[in-house]
Amino acid sequence: MKNLSYANGPCSCALRGETVGEALYRTVEQYGDREALVVVEQGYRATYKQLWEQTTALAKAIMAVGIKKGDRVGIWSANRYEWVLTQFATARVGAIMVNINPGYKLEGVEYALKQSEINLLITAQGFKKTDYIDMLNTIRPHCPYPQRTVILDRNWEKFLELGKSISNEELAEREASLDFDEPINIQYTSGTTGQPKGATLTHHNILNNGFFIGEGQRLTEQDRVCIPVPFYHCFGMVLGNMAVVTHGACMVIPGEVFEAELVMRTVQDEKCTSLYGVPTMFIAELAHPNFSKYNFSTLRTGIMAGSLCPIDTMEQVINKMNMKEVTICYGMTETSPVSAQTMYNDPIDKRTSTVGKVHPHLELKIVDPQTGKIVPRGERGELCTRGYSVMLGYWNDEAATKKAIDKNGWMHTGDVAVMDEDGYFAIVGRIKDIIIRGGENISPKEIEDFLIKHEGIQDVQVIGVPSEKYGEEVMAWVKRQPGFDYGEEELLRYCKGRIATFKIPRYWKFVDEFPMTVTGKIRKVDMRKIAAEELGLDKLKSIHTED
Repeated sequence: MKNLSYANGPCSCALRGETVGEALYRTVEQYGDREALVVVEQGYRATYKQLWEQTTALAKAIMAVGIKKGDRVGIWSANRYEWVLTQFATARVGAIMVNINPGYKLEGVEYALKQSEINLLITAQGFKKTDYIDMLNTIRPHCPYPQRTVILDRNWEKFLELGKSISNEELAEREASLDFDEPINIQYTSGTTGQPKGATLTHHNILNNGFFIGEGQRLTEQDRVCIPVPFYHCFGMVLGNMAVVTHGACMVIPGEVFEAELVMRTVQDEKCTSLYGVPTMFIAELAHPNFSKYNFSTLRTGIMAGSLCPIDTMEQVINKMNMKEVTICYGMTETSPVSAQTMYNDPIDKRTSTVGKVHPHLELKIVDPQTGKIVPRGERGELCTRGYSVMLGYWNDEAATKKAIDKNGWMHTGDVAVMDEDGYFAIVGRIKDIIIRGGENISPKEIEDFLIKHEGIQDVQVIGVPSEKYGEEVMAWVKRQPGFDYGEEELLRYCKGRIATFKIPRYWKFVDEFPMTVTGKIRKVDMRKIAAEELGLDKLKSIHTED
């Protein structure tokens, strides 16, 4: 196998065979008086002992309203301390926490509620200008889910009071009944089939992945990790919360959403040693007019993920932000998520041109998509992952699961990769037709299915075009119905409030026909090339491969 694109991650450190609740309790026993969670914007602080007590109270409340092991509990909120409590409380009672994107509009949230059949929804009142309660009231007449709703700013304390009816013995009995291979999390991820699919993850998946991500940063109880990335995504809740808790470190949350100056102030005031972000976040911090006013001397490490990092940005992060040991992570929601990571002492060219080496206890291979055979090192092919991190499957979607995970347990990522002679992997494209905008996975078909409902649209094709800021932006090519004459303003009004803002096309092109192959297949690769040239984006790197 020496010259083939295959690697496994040998490790002297064993996998952790325990539930998330057991792992949290072990940390509480070791580091109970150390600070566990700080949420700057809410003025919230808790030690590990206090975090345990608060998750106990919430776990009892969840049980008090009849939530059984395997029932779904949705969390619809930006980054708040209650989100973290919900993450650990649901795990302790064996409920399956469903992450709902704070940016979802009517169609997105209704789909998530129905598809996962959410029993209990814990929700904020809204996000930015979106009123969640109005949206839920709109959905309720034709959607039986959720069966019960808790509104954070309205009846959170009253909900916690209900937990007093549950004894410590009842909670302990529930925790003792749990198995680490049972599901505790559903995360919706966009795919090529249109509607998002619910990747279903276990205690074993996210606990171990979080632990080894923390090991990759050399985290200890002395570290304070600034997490400005969203909790609803694996980046926040696994690379962030699980990596931190398994090492007794402190989760430091600046606020509900990313704000460059708030993040920099938090790093300085809370003396953070690690900072997370997608490349655009670091670029925004470095370019901020007040950047030089803040002290980054306590920083040591961190994680950059979501898209490839420009070498100039990486050099500035290392030299200007003191993040000498910053690492790059690669993965996907379906693999909990990380399957490769650069190390603190890797050369800078490896930390910018590759996503590192295979993670501990996992296997990676690159195969020819046509034959399934492993390709020689240096050749392109589809990256596949196998091991403890692979999801149980897509929630209530056996067909999609079988397409993603083969009979031998390999998760087919849809990413085109190359493995070099030193064992480093580089992502060079995608087989799956997914747009990645600022770390958000966006399904073109999902947007196409939405837009085609407009009475004036005969056909529509959605593509990703290069973007210096976000990696990619969404573009729609629209074929109008005969007799209709409208512009992008009409379509923007149609989209607003109905689909997530990040899914609304940034660019629109009105056409009579689409580029086609001789067999009638639409040539999206040609569409991307034409669009990039017309928009003056052709000099930016495109990460798409041939369709």
